[in-house]
Amino acid sequence: MAFQGTEHFEKQTIIDFMESIGMQMGSGINAATGIDETYYMLQLPTDNEENLKTAFRILRDWATGIKFEPEEIESERKVVIEEWRQGQGAGNRIRDKIIPVILKDSLYADRLPIGTLENLQNFKHDDLIRFYRDWYRPDLMAVIAVGDFNTAAIEKYIHEQFDSIPEPKNPRERKTYTIPEHDETLFAIATDPELQGTTISIYHKFPNDYDWTVGGFRQKMVESLYNAMLNERFNELSVKTDPPFMGAASSRSSLVRPEGVYVLQASVQETGIGRGLKALLIESERVARYGFTPEELERVKTTFLRALDQMYANKDSRTSSSHAAEMTRSYLTGESIPGLEYETPLQKRFLERITLAEVNQVGKKWISDSNRVIILTAPEKNGLTIPTESDLKNILASATKEVIEPYKATVTEGPLLDKIPEGSKITSTNELEGGLTEWKLANGIKVVLKPTDFKKDEIIFIGFSPGGSSLVSDEDYIPAKTASSLIANSGVGKFNLMELRKKLTGKVANVAPQITEYTEGVSGNGSSVDLETMFQLIYLRMTEPRADKTIFNIVKAQAKQMIENRSSNPATVFNDTFNRLLYSDHPRQQPPTLEMLDNMDLDKSFAFYKDRFSDAGDFTFIFVGSMDLEKMKPLVETYLGALPNTGREEKWKDLGIRTNPGGIIKETVRAGKEPKSSTRIAFTGDFNGIYDIEKREHLRVTAPLLQNRLHDVIRESMGGTYNISVNCNLIWLPVGCYIITIDFSSDPERVDELTDAIFSEIRSFKESGPAESELADVKEAFLRTNETNLTQNAYWLTRLNSCYFAGVHPDASQILLYADAVKTIDADKTRDNFQRYYDFENYIQVTLMPEESPQ
Repeated sequence: MAFQGTEHFEKQTIIDFMESIGMQMGSGINAATGIDETYYMLQLPTDNEENLKTAFRILRDWATGIKFEPEEIESERKVVIEEWRQGQGAGNRIRDKIIPVILKDSLYADRLPIGTLENLQNFKHDDLIRFYRDWYRPDLMAVIAVGDFNTAAIEKYIHEQFDSIPEPKNPRERKTYTIPEHDETLFAIATDPELQGTTISIYHKFPNDYDWTVGGFRQKMVESLYNAMLNERFNELSVKTDPPFMGAASSRSSLVRPEGVYVLQASVQETGIGRGLKALLIESERVARYGFTPEELERVKTTFLRALDQMYANKDSRTSSSHAAEMTRSYLTGESIPGLEYETPLQKRFLERITLAEVNQVGKKWISDSNRVIILTAPEKNGLTIPTESDLKNILASATKEVIEPYKATVTEGPLLDKIPEGSKITSTNELEGGLTEWKLANGIKVVLKPTDFKKDEIIFIGFSPGGSSLVSDEDYIPAKTASSLIANSGVGKFNLMELRKKLTGKVANVAPQITEYTEGVSGNGSSVDLETMFQLIYLRMTEPRADKTIFNIVKAQAKQMIENRSSNPATVFNDTFNRLLYSDHPRQQPPTLEMLDNMDLDKSFAFYKDRFSDAGDFTFIFVGSMDLEKMKPLVETYLGALPNTGREEKWKDLGIRTNPGGIIKETVRAGKEPKSSTRIAFTGDFNGIYDIEKREHLRVTAPLLQNRLHDVIRESMGGTYNISVNCNLIWLPVGCYIITIDFSSDPERVDELTDAIFSEIRSFKESGPAESELADVKEAFLRTNETNLTQNAYWLTRLNSCYFAGVHPDASQILLYADAVKTIDADKTRDNFQRYYDFENYIQVTLMPEESPQ
């Protein structure tokens, strides 16, 4: 209701104002209601004083000046019912079964923030207004502001707006509710036919202490070390032959404001529930009996210390939203915020002095038979027998009688790389616009470097060459498609996956291979301190890959369970149907099937991987970040210069994959039990302006224009959906094309009505184009986003990668000219693009409807 009219802002004017300064609903303006608090959030530029003043006036009105006009309440009632509808499904049904057990006999168990459908349909206006008057008051309120502003000025605005809010007379008491304790173990077993995975969890509940003293802060570090070491043991178990679970985790968190929880959780095969639960119990008991080893503690301490160093180095690039979140936690829970300058040396001192005996006590303190809840969630299907509460009790009892041996560590000694390669020299250097440097190596590799100071300790990169899985036959497509993930998880050189993780302890260096339809390459990141390790990993990924049969079997087993349950998820069926229609059922664009698993072949995958990386002569590497070129040069020459060049000339192959099936294609999918529908409308076709920045942005601008209009009409005026999105995706391989998608969920009975309204708004754009104010708002948003993007390493890497792979704009000119291109966007060209690209004779419409039509 805060967006539907306040004392100083009529309906829609708040959003109009925010959009006029380049912000958008969701990212720049939003609100969120949790169980214990409500947030209102504004993000805006700080370069205009009047805009800042207006923003604080908006906050003031939200705090005390919401109008609650009767017609607006009824309008918003429809929207929130659609929000409720959108949340229905397997996840919601499972949650409704387990929350009353976890929070047994407490008010928290009775109602989640959105409430029930009956209440949403029937609440009285006076109840809503009473709630606002009771709880939206200054003694329960905080205002937090973070940004590049004049502090005194912002403080003045806050005082001007908030000091005059009167204190309430006889305020209603805000009670603190607790979660009753229980001696016995509780069980929550929840199955659902639409659930795809199986999870077993052990919850140990205890009151949140919110101890933010120095001593409490130290204890939290002790607990973090415990969780990190136990999680490492779980990781080792998950990659052993015939593992007891697919993944497991040990963590402590807040369940609700007054209640904390320690959780042991495992994702398991649906036929291995008991085995997974027993493994969680045994591993935690192993620690309780024998503790961790000194080597494990030192390894985790090293990792923590390295993370602290990098966080401190990058402290000046921390986002405003991150600071605001920390301040919010401080207000709500008392979290201390002394700052990294104080915290970093304190944490280092703690890490040096925390003993193994202290860490070993953590689990003994957390784990108890009382206040324990065992939670099992699993698919519901024919032939699958789910353990009963009695079965789970027997597993708990039997685990305590197991013969448990002490943990035995396995570590592979020696350096990451036994012999440093000779490499080859840089043969040419080219300085390009936008601060780019281009090197050519003797082995043919091109290296592009973009030094930045956005983060003081971050370097990210990508290396690629043309080819990919497009070069293999359909018969070998599955081994090619699965090659990079299988080989990446097998380790490198003489180190398997877990040995490699241990070897990289304390190093900030990550390199992963990837093979796409049209490329092969590596990507990753590293700290300036660990650059040599990053380059060694690049070299090893490309020259000394491994193929691990155990990993292959694990991946195949996990994929089998995922595929078997895929069709039970309505959203998956919906997306599979859309992709089938979009790509005209192309054999390379099929959803995974059990038959595809039969075609997986580790030997073929390994051979394909080695072939793709056997010739690096056509590779381009792009590095962006806080780099010193003089320090980069010897590493580039040594490791990239040593990659093989066989002189092979090749490019990717056009397989005929197209996204324009032609004509009007409509299909209805019936899946799911809930009274809700999802609809996707897609306009597709060829686009020959993929490299022309002005043409590109003239097309891209149509998506937010249409989304803003549809938000006003479909959501606000008609109350037909909680959220409607429009996205424009431009694809340039194998040919330039566009895909514009419109997505919304709704009451199944209103799909046709809402679809007609959508086409009506598109028709309006076709006939009249956008209003100048609409276009100006979206252009301002583009420009504001661009300001932020130009300070992000990831953005530069993505854009440079596109330019170099396409072989166009081999410098930063197109990136730097973006703002100028946006300013050329005009209403006439935008109208022309609506006419051309939103073709009413050429689109796909897929609608997901319940299995049974609503009566």
